[in-house]
Amino acid sequence: MQITFLGTGTSQGVPVIACGCEVCQSLDFRDKRLRVSIHIEVDGKSFVVDTGPDFRQQMLRERVKNVDTILFTHEHKDHTAGLDDVRAYNFFQKRDMPIYARKHVLEQIKREFHYAFTEIKYPGTPQITLNEIENQLFQVEGIDILPIEVMHYKLPVFGFRIKDFTYITDVNFISEEELEKVKGSKVVVIGALRKQEHLSHFTLLEAVEVLEKIAPEQAYITHISHQMGLHREVNEELPAYINLAYDGLVINLD
Repeated sequence: MQITFLGTGTSQGVPVIACGCEVCQSLDFRDKRLRVSIHIEVDGKSFVVDTGPDFRQQMLRERVKNVDTILFTHEHKDHTAGLDDVRAYNFFQKRDMPIYARKHVLEQIKREFHYAFTEIKYPGTPQITLNEIENQLFQVEGIDILPIEVMHYKLPVFGFRIKDFTYITDVNFISEEELEKVKGSKVVVIGALRKQEHLSHFTLLEAVEVLEKIAPEQAYITHISHQMGLHREVNEELPAYINLAYDGLVINLD
């Protein structure tokens, strides 16, 4: 299995000229974070989790030529806004793009991209097949995918476990029952927005405390805002098995 971090940032983490903070001015490429998303290659299949506003740029940068399926964690725009750009994959793959999400996420997508679901479609409109999932194991292209339900303030969000890899983004609470699903993963990715408390996201310390319960071989922090600080400095503060992720990072998991 190969995991590529397409983006590790948030809408709060996009460099702004007027900000002037050390992260926005940093020359370290690891401090330049596009909206959070990953690409997973497993058993010859190609999955993407979330299509944020930077989706097209990310896929071009990583030269991802084929996508079999897109999974959505939740319906916020920084995770869905780039869905229109699947049309290029429709053209080259000559088929609809299957997407998998819970019911209320699919409903939101149908509203925001209504032109893709009309009876009479404009030429070149994205071709999308909707697949509803619930909080139970499902299969895509012969691959078992286990949802992990977490809370993003009052919004339920899905993380996903595929084999020994678990990916969780926007989160500020995970129940013990859902945490049990994650245990045994060799690699865990979890979101932490910044060091200061936040209404709907883990702080860095809270994410580390959760990872200590899970005890994976390796862990990565994603969904990082510029308020977290410089990659190099924050990374040095973390336990040896935990690292800040960065855009373009590739992990190979046997």
